[in-house]
Amino acid sequence: MNGKISHKLLAVLLTLVVLVLGVSVVAAQGEPVEPVVVLSNVQAADPIEFETTRLLVENMRALGLEVEHRAIPWEQQSELVWFSRDAWQMTAWRMVARPERMDPDEFVFNLFHSSTAENGYNFVGYINPDYDALAEGQRGETDQEARRDMIFQAQALIAEDVPYVFVAHPQLPYVVRTDVWDINTVVDQQGIGIKNFWSWIGMAPLTDQRTIITNTGDELVSINPLYIAGDAPSRVTELIWDRLMRIGPDGLAQPWAAESVEWTDPTHVTVTIREGMMWHDGQPVTAEDVRFSFLSPQTGEAPMYAPFVARISDIEIVDDTTLNFTLTEPWAAFEVAALSKLNIIPMHIWEPILADLADTEDNAESYQEEMPIGSGPFKYVAWQPGESIILEANPDHFSPPAADGFIMRIIPNAESALGQIQTGEINVLTEWEGDASVLADVVANDPTLELFASPDLGFRFYAFNLRLAPFDDIAVRRAVAHTMPIEAVIANIYKGYAVPADSYVSLAIEYWHNPDLPQYDFDIEGARQILADAGYTWDADGHLLMPAA
Repeated sequence: MNGKISHKLLAVLLTLVVLVLGVSVVAAQGEPVEPVVVLSNVQAADPIEFETTRLLVENMRALGLEVEHRAIPWEQQSELVWFSRDAWQMTAWRMVARPERMDPDEFVFNLFHSSTAENGYNFVGYINPDYDALAEGQRGETDQEARRDMIFQAQALIAEDVPYVFVAHPQLPYVVRTDVWDINTVVDQQGIGIKNFWSWIGMAPLTDQRTIITNTGDELVSINPLYIAGDAPSRVTELIWDRLMRIGPDGLAQPWAAESVEWTDPTHVTVTIREGMMWHDGQPVTAEDVRFSFLSPQTGEAPMYAPFVARISDIEIVDDTTLNFTLTEPWAAFEVAALSKLNIIPMHIWEPILADLADTEDNAESYQEEMPIGSGPFKYVAWQPGESIILEANPDHFSPPAADGFIMRIIPNAESALGQIQTGEINVLTEWEGDASVLADVVANDPTLELFASPDLGFRFYAFNLRLAPFDDIAVRRAVAHTMPIEAVIANIYKGYAVPADSYVSLAIEYWHNPDLPQYDFDIEGARQILADAGYTWDADGHLLMPAA
């Protein structure tokens, strides 16, 4: 044996030592696992997220983890997670339902492609070349069935690698005052609900009260056409700025600021814009503005939007209203993920802004116009941080709103929002994070209120920072996934107004949802076994220890 003891012989000798001398052989133990901080919104603003996080944290402690639940206001949570990507470990998060997300491309590519990890939507830092290939491949696949297969495979990889713990697709309730608005003009959009663009421009007033007054529980982080910082800002920007196309109530892209969109072949698209459109400062909307809007994100000054224009190689201005888009390769979701996604911005305002930013460490996402200028159906009037944002109807728009104005009030307390819909201080309740059964009871006893609750393609989840311990280990992520009691959360915290989530593709868009994904049922003992199989141990006090080096 050349002086070396084989592993098998060594094991025999150790066994003899134990039997003859009565010596117990104890496996070497590693260092304690890094303490974990889980972020969430505060209880008053989002009791659902707060209570779900509190429950999850208690279950994580049952694994032997040292866990702190840190609740902070949404604007601080958003700032920390988005801009300080190495300064947090785990956070509650949400992806809201937006019309352009009816096609899964935005979630498939932007959430997890490695190119978006540094400053894009992939804030968890998920890096997987196999996933990248699927995310890129489905974009160029023109055969629908083949594309769906790639998207199914992409969902399976995420389910296996667990960068997220999926919780629920909310079916959150909305309330409209029927003594203020014609209920027949409220649009319940597929996968979105009534909180959508078509409701805001189409709701017809019944009285002299002609202003939509709604609510949000979150502070508005920005009003910026190149940076959408959450749900509330997106509702505002889509009203101020136009887009070439919009996702209609049926979930399909349709021309909006474009008169027509025609494909001449799989990589060439001719867009004809409407004549006579004007910016809110009185200047005309031009083909140059459109070209500038789609090419500017390629400079790096608008990183959030860069993935939506990456396959545009050129935009030729044919005449005052006609542009030819050339793609580097076919892109099945181009109309949805690009033409329906990007806000058209005024070149005369943003060109000098972007030029100035090019010489600094900042980019367009951190810039706030003093007076935001768009061309959309509503104009900016005022923003009072912590209180409200006020818009007025643009009567010169090609599709002017039926309402005279739009006010979004910042009401961080759910009970206060409930009181205000009852008194008429707000007339559309679009955020309710409290007990849904309480809201249903209130509506049932008030004939002036109408309740809506539609399946949502948005989802709630917990994000791991894969850059940092202990969540750089897939075993820990899988174990934590088994500590989320989804069914109990939906029954007791959502009060049944949600469906379980296991993917970023909602059950509301059944065609694209992979029905055969790995499931992480609530199982504390199973979670502990996953950790044990990966070499983790526990000390005498039950604290989780790293695998021995």
